Parts: sequence; C-alpha cells; structure tokens
Amino acid sequence: MDVIDLSIEEDLSLLKTIIKSGNPEAGPSAGDIVYVHYVGTLAKDGTKFDSSRDRLQPFKFILGKGEVIKGWDVGIASMKEGEIANLRCSPKYAYGKAGSPPEIPPNATLNFEVELIKWEKKK
Repeated sequence: MDVIDLSIEEDLSLLKTIIKSGNPEAGPSAGDIVYVHYVGTLAKDGTKFDSSRDRLQPFKFILGKGEVIKGWDVGIASMKEGEIANLRCSPKYAYGKAGSPPEIPPNATLNFEVELIKWEKKK
C-alpha cells in the first residue's frame, strides 16, 4: 500500500494510506456535505476513542469549513466515493497541544480509518 503525504508543509504530518480504492471519477469539493464512517484510534497504542460504526450511523459535515479537525478537511477532500483510507494525523492536523480530554491526550497523533460513503453537492 502506498503512503501519500497530504500535509501542506510536505513534512509527513498528514499521511493517507488507501485500504480500498473508490470510484476514480467521483470526489467531493469544499462546501459539499459529506457522509463518512470512521474509527479513531490513538497512534501510540491503538486505543479506540470514537467510532461512527459503533453508533451505526454515518457522520455528516460540511467539507472544508473547519467543522472537523484539519486532517479530515484535507484528507477527505482527497478521497473518492466508496474509498476506505487510513488518515494518520499529527497533532497539528488533529487536536494539537490541548488534545480533547479525556479521550485524546495533548499532542496526540491519531489514526482514522475513514470510508467516504457519499456526499451532496453544495447548493
């Protein structure tokens, strides 16, 4: 599996590994409403801290509007319909120095297995 550096700084701080390829013709744009399934784990020990799959409901948000961590806005914008990928987000692409207590400690690197289910074009 190829590892793709998606970081703006090209410093390996946001890495994507495609697990399952999606439709190469179809991908979302900034402002679209995206629907994803995900499992989030701490990179240091694999502890799961969140999962939409456990809730049996996809997570929905507007892409590129800062509603989610930066790693998702950048990473999911690179995905195609039906694609499943691992996004490895360094602290600057996740929750930074503050973390998101109690589940996510300060300066944590996070792994997300994300499936782009669908999206709706911005109106």
